[in-house]
Amino acid sequence: MTAPAAAETGLRTEYPFTLPRGYVDETGRVHRDGVMRLATARDEITTQNDQRAKQNPAYLTVLLLERTVTSLGDVPVVDTFLVESLFASDLAFLQDLYRRINADGHTEVAVSCPHCGNDFAVDVAGDAPGGS
Repeated sequence: MTAPAAAETGLRTEYPFTLPRGYVDETGRVHRDGVMRLATARDEITTQNDQRAKQNPAYLTVLLLERTVTSLGDVPVVDTFLVESLFASDLAFLQDLYRRINADGHTEVAVSCPHCGNDFAVDVAGDAPGGS
């Protein structure tokens, strides 16, 4: 018996996002739109056993993002070099998105309008119209 596909179960496993600044490739093109998938137990375990993460625990973030960011603009492959080349603000954005979708289970945050005081939700992944 095979497991039902994520779409059949209603489980959201991929999260589109838009980076605040964007990855600048070797030709100068900026890539901002991408997709991150939910992490698996294998992603967490494998990256923790990686020698680079053992030597430098901060590198765990790079390895996890390499595995879970499935696309970024027109870049053919998201690898450690790409993640290492991101601007710090984009890396922080992806770390927060990773935490939100894997720990919290959602990408929405509650905010209040500074003008009228009304509360509403904003999708920080940037896949909603007008998102960033």
